[in-house]
Amino acid sequence: MKNFTVERLSFDTLSELPNSWQNQDYKELLLKMNYDNPDEIEPTELKAMCQMSLTDLEPTEAAQLVLSYLFADQLNAGQIENLAHQMLTEKLWEENPELGQHEGFFKATQLLYEAYNGKFPRTEAVQFQVRLNTEDPEALAVFDTQPEAPLLRLLAQGMPDNTLLKRLFSEQLAGTSFPEAQDIIWQLRTVEKADKTVVFEVVSSAYWLDDFKYADTYEAATQAEETVAEEE
Repeated sequence: MKNFTVERLSFDTLSELPNSWQNQDYKELLLKMNYDNPDEIEPTELKAMCQMSLTDLEPTEAAQLVLSYLFADQLNAGQIENLAHQMLTEKLWEENPELGQHEGFFKATQLLYEAYNGKFPRTEAVQFQVRLNTEDPEALAVFDTQPEAPLLRLLAQGMPDNTLLKRLFSEQLAGTSFPEAQDIIWQLRTVEKADKTVVFEVVSSAYWLDDFKYADTYEAATQAEETVAEEE
């Protein structure tokens, strides 16, 4: 176990994930909607044009189109049709059993929520920076591979006992295998790193990490993920 002082530096609530939709994505969606020359649209106009084109469709049709773009390799037509109907009322980035698809459902819903002026559920994510200090410079090595898991183990210790993360993943938080961690932390960026300190910026769903906004500076311990060597 490696010991750290955990200090929350900032905490913000977001309705859109940073850099989640690029201009190329809007062009691809416009092509799927039979728009002739999306390359001729001014870059600053692409998002608005894409959303305007989406609203020419029924909400469930638009949802199907966006889901088929994001999950072309993961979902079949029948699944996409069912999920498109659910998207109108359900927060699929929280309620769908496939954790690995949550970020995609969030991206889809944030685009449609804005396009349809709230006909879809409102998306809510969190973004915060956290500083980890240690007396042992070698302790930072726990973040060298699969840093999401050891980081979540530290973050969880700053949240209440009844927080969802602790209730659903108590064994993974206590152990050395937490593959779901990479689906819970959607974006992770190293802001600053020195011999005995590292600052991470985390983006995740409010569903998992909203309670971290109450965290004060605290002492916590974590351990690295066990990496399983793939069989040849």
